[in-house]
Amino acid sequence: MTALIIFAILAVLLATGMPVSIALGLTVFSFLFAFTNIPMDSIALKLFTGIEKFEIMAIPFFILAGNFLTHGGVAKRMIRFATSMVGHWYGGMGLAAVLACALFAAISGSSPATVMAVGSILIPAMVKMGYPPHFGVGTVASAGGLGILIPPSIVMVMYAVATSGMVVQGPNGETVLSASIGTLFIAGVVPGLMLAAMLGFTTFLKAWKGGYPRMERASWGERFRALRESIWGLLLIVIIMGGIYGGIFTPTEAAAVSAVYAFIVAVWIYRDIRLKDVPRILLTSAGMSAMLLYIITNAVMFAFILTSEQIPQALSDWIVNLGFGKIGFLLMVNVMLLVIGMVMEPSAIVLIMAPILYPVAVKLGVDPVHFGIMLIVNMEIGLCTPPVGLNLYVGSAISKLGLTEVSKAVIPWLLTALVFLGIITYIPEISLFLPNLLGMN
Repeated sequence: MTALIIFAILAVLLATGMPVSIALGLTVFSFLFAFTNIPMDSIALKLFTGIEKFEIMAIPFFILAGNFLTHGGVAKRMIRFATSMVGHWYGGMGLAAVLACALFAAISGSSPATVMAVGSILIPAMVKMGYPPHFGVGTVASAGGLGILIPPSIVMVMYAVATSGMVVQGPNGETVLSASIGTLFIAGVVPGLMLAAMLGFTTFLKAWKGGYPRMERASWGERFRALRESIWGLLLIVIIMGGIYGGIFTPTEAAAVSAVYAFIVAVWIYRDIRLKDVPRILLTSAGMSAMLLYIITNAVMFAFILTSEQIPQALSDWIVNLGFGKIGFLLMVNVMLLVIGMVMEPSAIVLIMAPILYPVAVKLGVDPVHFGIMLIVNMEIGLCTPPVGLNLYVGSAISKLGLTEVSKAVIPWLLTALVFLGIITYIPEISLFLPNLLGMN
């Protein structure tokens, strides 16, 4: 009954069109005043201590690094390299878009930023070359989702923050630790590459059936030249991943290093950004960071209320007693997240749902890392589903197509992503291969 009251209040507030962050905060305070005797000073303390986690500092740094690279010419150089490698195949520019999205995802951590950076260059170029507009926007909008699956990923940081510190029990009563950011990053590599390959295959098939244009095969000299021009951006992948897993710095320190490196590359090496433009980029990054941190703060309070009322534990026991096995539970979670993903932003969904679903998943024997990757794939699909799919809006703004047309355009790639979701859900070894190989899980 308590859970129904809390979620009924939240649903009513969200139905009014209120921002998720404010709806979370008002839900907490409404429930506190009307249904509990929890002292307000404890809530005030939780409000400030909720974001006093070292891991959260990674978020503004990754946002800043992504903005420097998005505003600079890194994406343009990566696209040139990707086009030189696969442009001569059927749907070559579409394949280049998938490859460029995968490369840019590995340095930006954001799906909408990936769609904007790659799409603003490739979608007009594809139309000019003779590709149908819906093919270009469908490819980029769907492949842009790789931005939250291929590390570094801001949503992975959100999941780690939302579940950190939770003491949960496994199926045999053993204590199970939550997944770290570093483990989630390495776990996302194989699924990210696998999904990129599947999206690329869908792109190839659609272009082959449609007889879409192909580019001339680039010489090896042109490919090496394109690689040399893009190497400074690609090196950021090596710095982040190599630094974390080489034990040189933590994921949060890696985020700070990536922000400084991105600034140096954009301003001093490529010189695509002038010093007078830096304050504007800093202000934009600060605004985006403040928005996410405000959501996190209210989500922490929401999780505190759930925990204090022992709702996750009660939900866990209820589902176990109903006889839900691991397979049924994961299917139910996927359906629920796909529906919620149509109307809410990924970060908010993870911060709200992870503290609720995570204890149940662990109780049923689901690995925390595997569950996190599955959650993120759901969020990725949500970015490409109307009416609130952010990638669709970005793609619509670039291509000048209506939201309905863009929504129809992504269907082939969306179906591919749904097949991938089924694979990743029921074959946990895909997500756990690298963490187990490196002894991180």
